Amino acid sequence: MTTSVHTNTSALIALQNLNRTNDQLAATQSRVNTGLKVQGAKDNAAVWAVAQGQRADRGSLEAVTTSLKRATSIADVSLAAGEQISDLLIELKQKATAAADESATLAMRTSYNDEFQALLKSIKSFADNAVFDGVNILNGAETDPINFLASADGAETIAMKRQDMSLTGLGLGGAPGPDLLDKAKADAALTAINTAIATSSANLAELGAQAKQIERHTTYVSKLSDALEVGIGNLVDADLPKESARLQALQVQQQLGVQALSIANQAPQIILSLFKG
Repeated sequence: MTTSVHTNTSALIALQNLNRTNDQLAATQSRVNTGLKVQGAKDNAAVWAVAQGQRADRGSLEAVTTSLKRATSIADVSLAAGEQISDLLIELKQKATAAADESATLAMRTSYNDEFQALLKSIKSFADNAVFDGVNILNGAETDPINFLASADGAETIAMKRQDMSLTGLGLGGAPGPDLLDKAKADAALTAINTAIATSSANLAELGAQAKQIERHTTYVSKLSDALEVGIGNLVDADLPKESARLQALQVQQQLGVQALSIANQAPQIILSLFKG
């Protein structure tokens, strides 16, 4: 190898190695700082593209979860109101049965009817106020089902059917409404209430089944979202114990590289000894 004061080959090689070590050290420090081995397309274009696609799907699943949670809340509010209405129907039956007694006097039937009418008003109130986020599926105002997101691409939905538990929907509405002021009317009211009880039970059973379906799908979406998060982590997360060991090794290499460069830079001084007298 030619010894020259213009070109120090050993120093150039040492500098190249030191620069390479510095680049690797910077990359390792970045992975340790961020916890990611693939931070952008420059690091690994293919893996980054796959990870971005999975992040998009996971973001969509968050929207699905929000929609399903809203559906759950609507169902819970409706079930609570519906169960109260069902209990009131049982009370209505008690009043109608008592008023249908042939031995009941007009005063007794009037008293029963006052309670009966109050219970009817409560049923109407419960059905009208079963509202969550502006949605009411019990008052019979609308008939179309409500569709909620069920898949990340928006192609699949879960429908929640409306259950009319208003007085009209239960067969207790109309003008004039049922009353218990005589035995014939009490008998007619009792028949209507038995039908209403059957209707409300069927409505609540269907609503409960839909709520359970939504609950199961919410659980599935949650597990799918967790699986996607783990999958993304497998693609882009750094192995920190391994990166820690690599960081220490590169720091040692960096120090050795600096020393090697320092030694190489001193090589041209050997030429001076050739010119000493």
